[in-house]
Amino acid sequence: MTTPAYQQAVAAFTRLYRYQHLAAIAGWDQAAMMPPGGNEARGAAMAELQLLMHGLLTAPALQQALQAAAQESLSDAEQASLREMRRVWQSANLLPARLVEAKSLAGSRCEHAWREQRKANDWHGFLSNFREVVQLAREEAQLLADASGKSRYDALLDKYEPGMSSAELERIFGDVKNWLPGLIRQVMDKQAGETLIPAQGPFAVEQQRALGVEIMGLLGFDFNAGRLDVSVHPFCGGVAEDVRITTRYRDDDFMQSMMGIVHETGHARYEQRLPRALVQLPVGQARSMGIHESQSLAFEMQLGRSPAFLSLIAPLVKKHLGEQDAFDAANLARMYSRVRPGYIRVDADELTYPAHVILRFEIERALIEGDIEAEDIPALWDEKMQAYLGVDTRGNYRDGCLQDIHWTDGSFGYFPSYTLGAMYAAQYFATLRRQEPALDARIAAGELAPVFDWLDANIWSQASRWETGELVRRATGEALNPAHFRAHLEARYL
Repeated sequence: MTTPAYQQAVAAFTRLYRYQHLAAIAGWDQAAMMPPGGNEARGAAMAELQLLMHGLLTAPALQQALQAAAQESLSDAEQASLREMRRVWQSANLLPARLVEAKSLAGSRCEHAWREQRKANDWHGFLSNFREVVQLAREEAQLLADASGKSRYDALLDKYEPGMSSAELERIFGDVKNWLPGLIRQVMDKQAGETLIPAQGPFAVEQQRALGVEIMGLLGFDFNAGRLDVSVHPFCGGVAEDVRITTRYRDDDFMQSMMGIVHETGHARYEQRLPRALVQLPVGQARSMGIHESQSLAFEMQLGRSPAFLSLIAPLVKKHLGEQDAFDAANLARMYSRVRPGYIRVDADELTYPAHVILRFEIERALIEGDIEAEDIPALWDEKMQAYLGVDTRGNYRDGCLQDIHWTDGSFGYFPSYTLGAMYAAQYFATLRRQEPALDARIAAGELAPVFDWLDANIWSQASRWETGELVRRATGEALNPAHFRAHLEARYL
């Protein structure tokens, strides 16, 4: 039986979720629909909402309810829910309202200006807003670090991937840096002898959109509870009951929008399948950003780029984009597994992608710890892009350190989630293939239910019931094991 203090806490977090709903939709509109002149007013409104949410979490009544609920007789599920409420409450109570408001305003300003500054290759203009974003992120990191005993960067990392540390990331990524360059060279040498038929554009945006929408349907996206739009940087936003995904189109290249849609649909399916009775509580929401990225990368990398799935959708590509030899299943598979080091993370092939993430992890950690300043980023970026991918980015800020949106609003500690997500996803599919040896044949035949049913049972329906390590152990029988990621890459590319 649910007890009074626990019920009070549930009521407070239900109100919080309703505010978060409004903030999420206003944020989507800011990125996808809002005219440029609305940004200053929208930024102020978003900051006001952040203050409202912060006030709810820092109210003495909520602290009293959480303390009293800990003494009540709660079920195991309610204890897990209380654990997650306390985690959210604790973080909020370490930050003053002044900082919450300043961060929101600075992030809105920096992100909005970035859209034009990126186009103009204007790093110096970007710096004028970005310095404040960095200073506020460091202030937040220090407050969280003082309370937790963690380093400044680890305190921010914990917001996105609870329980993970930079020392553990250093170990995981250090291993990847040892074997990845050799594997990239080996695969590129192998692919040099393969014939690849390039797709002949242009590809009309309406046709690309229609293809994307049909693939979203195939992947189980619920259009009654979500929609597809366009933004400068693709993302998945909104709330579980109303998921907003975006992509971007180029008329000379259909590949990035199509696979971008597959990626964001993975995020969306997770949100749409969270336990609806609990989704207003932290325990009913996504476990971590690494687990969230594991869903998008399970869809994009494990499923979407597999020869089985590409053979399934080859007829759809021809239906929407026209008959050409490039769209034959075998050639599509070669196109989507082509390894070519490039500038842009979101367009990177599966093999070079981790290098983009490791580079950002190393730079943002140094930035938050105060080892470098914002002004130092381009030189460090150029050096690491050359070392890790052999790509020259000198003077090219647009395709270099200005390419991503995450630093503009102070989301430091987020980037490792991408490669952790790829590792979790590889581990899920290793488990799936053990349990379902004919998986690829079933995918090629259009039977995607084994993938969705497994993810639903093991990840989506579990939400934040378990802490990350326990969630992964229950799903796969072991804690995160990066060996599955390497094995997957070697099997697919060699």
